[in-house]
Formats: sequence, structure tokens, C-alpha cells
Amino acid sequence: MEMLEDQFVSLAADLLAGEVPADEFALLSAREVHASHTAPSGLAPVLARLHGFDLLDQPLLSSLPGSPGQVVPARSTVALRRVMVGSEVLVFFIDGDLQQPVISGVLQTPAVTAAAIAPGVTVQVDDERHVISAEREIVLRCGDASITLTRAGKVIIKGNYILSRSAGYNKIKGAAIDIN
Repeated sequence: MEMLEDQFVSLAADLLAGEVPADEFALLSAREVHASHTAPSGLAPVLARLHGFDLLDQPLLSSLPGSPGQVVPARSTVALRRVMVGSEVLVFFIDGDLQQPVISGVLQTPAVTAAAIAPGVTVQVDDERHVISAEREIVLRCGDASITLTRAGKVIIKGNYILSRSAGYNKIKGAAIDIN
């Protein structure tokens, strides 16, 4: 918007100085005026900020050139997650149109990379084992089924149908065992 306003201010100054014809057609043909949302050809990618997501999970950008203080919907070529909100993103524009931004990447920072997992959760991976640790509890859920591990040492298995199968000995141990 500033680019368009600056051109009109300059045009008005020239008109007042008598350097530009006063009729509208001559005025328009004297100078080329671009729409505020059109970027110069060959516009290089720019950095913007991932502001959040709309109700349809479309990414929203802020800090775009030509749209200061505005939040603009964008498309993306990369997977974006809510933990990335506030991150800098690399943006291109379809046909140079500043109203059609496309996110092509997220600038990685250690904070974003660690937050992509979740605060308070650690994941250790090696060739033979994956270890997921949390401070309070871990829940694996799929539909009506869940497995919950708590800090107190409880393991809670819930589901509409639970099957325990073993090719060898199947042993249940505990201080007390209650069946039905």
C-alpha cells in the first residue's frame, strides 16, 4: 500500500509543479502506476512471520512487504505445525502478486526444532529402541482404545476388546489380581 501511496504523492507533486498534464488520460499515460499488490518482476523470496492458522488450517502470514501490520492467508509447499507459529518462513509470490504468497520453507531454529516434539517430552531413538519420556503421563489413543502410562507407575489399558496373546507362557503377576 505504501508503494502505491508514494507514487500518488510523487504524481501529485509533479502535477502541482505543472510537470504533468492535468487531464486524467494524459496523467495515467505519463506515469506507470502499479497496483499495490503487484510486486516487481523477478521479486526475490522474502522472509515473513507465520502468524497462525485460520479456521480451515490455512496458514496466515504477517510482516510481509507491502502489507505492514496485516495478516495475509497463504499457501504452503511444506508441512506446517502449530508449534511453528511465530517462526520466520521463506515466501515466494505467484506471478509476483503480493496477495498470493506461497510458503516454501521454515527457517529452523533450535527452539522450533525442540518444540516440534513438545515441551516436557523427550524422545531417544537408536537402531533398536525408541524411548518416549514425559513428566506426568503418556497417552496413546486410537478411537475408543487407549494406553495410559502415569508418573505413579500405573498402566491403564482401555478398549472395547482387549486381547492378550502369547506363543509362550502368558503370566499375570501382581499383589492382587481381580478378574471380573
